Amino acid sequence: TNARDMAFLTIVPSVRTELLGLIAKVPNADWVALDAREEGYDRLVATEMITHDHSDNPELAIYAIPEVTRFPPTPDHPILLSYLDVVLQGYLHVFGAAGVQHFMETTDGWDTVVLNDRTNPIYPRAQSLSVDETALVDACLTQVGAQLRD
Repeated sequence: TNARDMAFLTIVPSVRTELLGLIAKVPNADWVALDAREEGYDRLVATEMITHDHSDNPELAIYAIPEVTRFPPTPDHPILLSYLDVVLQGYLHVFGAAGVQHFMETTDGWDTVVLNDRTNPIYPRAQSLSVDETALVDACLTQVGAQLRD
């Protein structure tokens, strides 16, 4: 999306793919604040799209970049390594190495530029990775042919 200087991940509907994910409670049910944080994405009602074991039937939504503003990353709009670090670390902690592999296999566009901002993160919610986590992320990006740029 051109709404930001950097590329971000988005969900693209596919009848052939089922994604691993989490249901996270929106703090204080403040959807307006979450919408502001997720600027550039549309909030889509997802209650009927998501399979889960919750008996209380929570209000569910996903954030996706609208198709009309969805563009592949470019050298001028790369994806941040600090952002991918957070995403892959989360998959690793929740779903293990198989979850990381699932994420890599169900995500396309890996032939893109990845800005290596790890030592000076641009992503506002960047996390520190262990040596093993760093090696895993780096190996995954190498495996899919991502182009790291300083």
